[in-house]
Amino acid sequence: MSIMNYRKSIIGSSLAFILATNCCWLPALIIALGGGSTLIGLSNGIENFSGVFIAIGIGLLGYGLYQFSRKSKNETTKDVVLLSTITCPECGFQKDEEMPSDSCTYFYECEACHRILKPIKGDCCVFCSYGTVPCPPIQKDENCC
Repeated sequence: MSIMNYRKSIIGSSLAFILATNCCWLPALIIALGGGSTLIGLSNGIENFSGVFIAIGIGLLGYGLYQFSRKSKNETTKDVVLLSTITCPECGFQKDEEMPSDSCTYFYECEACHRILKPIKGDCCVFCSYGTVPCPPIQKDENCC
């Protein structure tokens, strides 16, 4: 989930909470601020609409759940390429390899010169360091292994 969507979710859920519970906290706030009987009468009038505010709050929370589930489905259906060509930095030998979809590969032996390849500092696996395609977790914008 991107930071912008996360912020929208927090703002939306906070707004839903405030709307759904204003019949409880608004009278106390008015009394705390020294409001007179007119303001208390106004808060009692708002209390009559508490069902509407609760319905709006539930609607906003439902919309948030819908957005969350839609985002989750989009992430799982993102096309992930599992075939990558690894190039040995020692001898230049290239080979197409299928990457595991649920883990990283930390060591890889070159078939030509038998050098053991390890990830370059800052990379999570040999596919990210020496492959034409990064590993599946990186392709999905997830934390790597």
